[in-house]
Amino acid sequence: MRDAQARVTRREDYRQPPFLIEETHLDFQLYEDSALVTSRLKLRRRPGADAGAALVLHGRQLELLELALDGRAVAEDARELSTESLRIHCVPDDFELRCVTRIHPRDNRSLEGLYQSSGMFCTQCEAEGFRKITYYLDRPDILSVFSVRIEAERERYPVLLSNGNLLQSGADGNRHWTRWHDPFPKPSYLFALVAGELEYLGDSYTTGSGREVALRIYVKSKDLDKCNHAMRSLKAAMRWDEETFGREYDLDIFNIVAVDDFNMGAMENKSLNIFNTSCVLANPATTTDMAFQRVEAVVAHEYFHNWSGNRVTCRDWFQLSLKEGFTVYRDAEFSADQGSRTVKRIADVNVLRSAQFAEDAGPMAHPVRPDSYIEISNFYTLTVYEKGAEVVRMLRTLLGAEAFRAATDLYFERHDGQAVTCEDFVKAMEDASGRDLAQFRNWYSQAGTPRVEVSAAWREEAGEYTLTMRQSCPETPGQENKLPFVIPLKVGLIGDAGALPLKLAGAEPDFETPDNTSMVLELTQPQHSFTFTGLPERPAPSLLRGFSAPVKLEYPYTHDELLKLMTRDSDGFCRWDACQQLAVSVIQAVQDGAGEVDGVLPGAFEQVLNDPSLDPALVAEMLRLPALNYLVEQVVEADVHALYAARERVRLAIGKALQPLLLQCYQHPATVQEYQPSAGQIAVRSLRNTCLAYLASVDSEGVELALRQFETAANMTDQQAALAAVVNNSGDSRSGDVLDAFYQQWRHEALVVDQWFQVQSLCPRDGALQRVRKLLEHPDFELGNPNKVRAVVGAFCSGNPLHFHQLDGAGYQLLVDIVRQLDPMNPQIASRLLTPLTRWRRFRHGRELMQDALRELASQPDLSADVYEVVSKSLSNQSNQ
Repeated sequence: MRDAQARVTRREDYRQPPFLIEETHLDFQLYEDSALVTSRLKLRRRPGADAGAALVLHGRQLELLELALDGRAVAEDARELSTESLRIHCVPDDFELRCVTRIHPRDNRSLEGLYQSSGMFCTQCEAEGFRKITYYLDRPDILSVFSVRIEAERERYPVLLSNGNLLQSGADGNRHWTRWHDPFPKPSYLFALVAGELEYLGDSYTTGSGREVALRIYVKSKDLDKCNHAMRSLKAAMRWDEETFGREYDLDIFNIVAVDDFNMGAMENKSLNIFNTSCVLANPATTTDMAFQRVEAVVAHEYFHNWSGNRVTCRDWFQLSLKEGFTVYRDAEFSADQGSRTVKRIADVNVLRSAQFAEDAGPMAHPVRPDSYIEISNFYTLTVYEKGAEVVRMLRTLLGAEAFRAATDLYFERHDGQAVTCEDFVKAMEDASGRDLAQFRNWYSQAGTPRVEVSAAWREEAGEYTLTMRQSCPETPGQENKLPFVIPLKVGLIGDAGALPLKLAGAEPDFETPDNTSMVLELTQPQHSFTFTGLPERPAPSLLRGFSAPVKLEYPYTHDELLKLMTRDSDGFCRWDACQQLAVSVIQAVQDGAGEVDGVLPGAFEQVLNDPSLDPALVAEMLRLPALNYLVEQVVEADVHALYAARERVRLAIGKALQPLLLQCYQHPATVQEYQPSAGQIAVRSLRNTCLAYLASVDSEGVELALRQFETAANMTDQQAALAAVVNNSGDSRSGDVLDAFYQQWRHEALVVDQWFQVQSLCPRDGALQRVRKLLEHPDFELGNPNKVRAVVGAFCSGNPLHFHQLDGAGYQLLVDIVRQLDPMNPQIASRLLTPLTRWRRFRHGRELMQDALRELASQPDLSADVYEVVSKSLSNQSNQ
């Protein structure tokens, strides 16, 4: 990829396509060693386009067999064929193009385009996979009506699926066929095909207007008992979208197919969603509570795309957050409504702070709407998805519920059937609300995480409390100077008895809060001061309530103020955040040489455990110490090993100090109920297993508790929690015994084996690198299966920083070796594994070795564009946060 930099795609270079494709007719002849694809495209020149422009179609790894224009073969001297495109000269304004190509799905290990997974044909076309199927205008602003015929051997592939409604089916000897039609124009990235030996769980849903929709989830026969939760989640999502956003499903059938080998979590292809098995299969015996929640969220996310992504799609890939950020916001709200809103918010914020903020601070930093890319697959990022969702959430906060709903209605109505931009989305918000959002657009165009520094002044005699807030944003690659953002910062003031009424000098109260104890302050300038009057006591400021904006907030809290927030704040997020800040303070003090662990943290946790008013799920979150990756992000230069040692000292001190109380909480009698992935049951299991993790770290009696739970667990949540507690706190012999028992019990369940891999990869005990190398040689590990790679390599490199950053650099070399093997077959997964190496500037020790690892990859002669982009930017761009 030495010429990769010459192929940078820039947003400013977007041009409308010279040709449009009104109809797409596809015929697939599927065989074991190949597939023949015949396409008939009805094209016309776009009005206003250059009358002499040639037709240039995208195509990659295709064998062109036939090419005809309006029924006549295209001469070789009238066309130009390259490894990336097919150019046809002198075409009329309206014509039909027929093309026959041969492809080899069985050999396609990139898992893009049409490929085989466990003997099944399936597709993944987003972002640019369709060009591996046939020559086409493979760009999201080309919307066409698709008709598809699929033919295959009947015995081996009894199920043949594509987008839209089934029109016909038939058989001819040992082969059979189906014909599908999708009446809604769509871009090629939403095309889907599945052919395989599958069974389905069927159900139906009646929409608000009375349309009966057939629902089917296709899986291998052995997995039929793992589909019920996904089906319930789908029906709940369909109802929720009608009630919350007024969006109703528009076809007669909605299909989901589970696939073993899949780069993503799932894909929202119109009416034929293709899912990674890990995001659709769920059963109490094999699936944890967290995985149940993930299935619910991903099923909803892909369904919600039917409107926010399919009916209204992206003009170009720079607008990716238009569909992904908006849909992540929608699925987060759905999940919050299904369970604990506070705990869902905490989970989302943990991802932002530990991973997305790090992305903002690294060499791959980019705005929510990027300006350029070498490989678009590298921009399916937390910035586009999670930060993009936070931008939508801020619009909801600023506009209010009623205006926001009116704005989304206007957006869908105005742009149904179109490929549009982030600007179109914001314009709908403006037009529906009457609010000027010019400055708010900075969230789409500027990279980096804004910082808000807050200071306070108290005038006791006047009962006045002034908060001064200063916003800034560090420079990022290509963006040195930043304009001020619009930051909605929700605040409250907490006194000895709880939240205090707010009266802001010179402003009307926030009437959205009935008791006037919470208010949204809008920061639009580099500095603001806000004075609250009529206060009977000096308050503790409750800042960034509900995490109202994706910013780093800095305020010099005292321990007493944090304790007041932890015990008296009505905002669950701020209670949890106060715990996190107190824990960070105590851990950093230990790292800096404090002789003893400050008893303020165990004392605070004791109060939390003894508070019966708190949701057990929130208690569990408050008791969990900040993750090591989060602690790394709190300092300019991190010493991973010193941070880990300090965190472990604090964890052990808490476990010892609270051992009787933790044991009492763990052993608290609960009514025995049949397992349900309900919010109430999940909360109880979460708290018990959090207590068990502390107890197992204290002494052998705690480990014995974990062993008994492992042996008697009636669900995977409890069994896996016990497994991790034993493995993380025992010697090789005992941990080896439980690992062997777990594997023998579940070795025929691929997703459970992934959990088995992951527990070992994340284990912080000595010898981690040797264990990972051994796992790479295990018969169940497959380098070609993304789930296996993520469970072993991804978990170790991203989730086990203590051992990945081994001082001799062996962890870095392991990653380099894996990427070199994986890049030729699956560059998407290879490039994503590299994220930990891109953050080399953050680490005090090992940065030279991390750079050496990147340079070794850069020296490879045949890097993919995916890996080249990550490596080259990591070595050239400077980190500024």
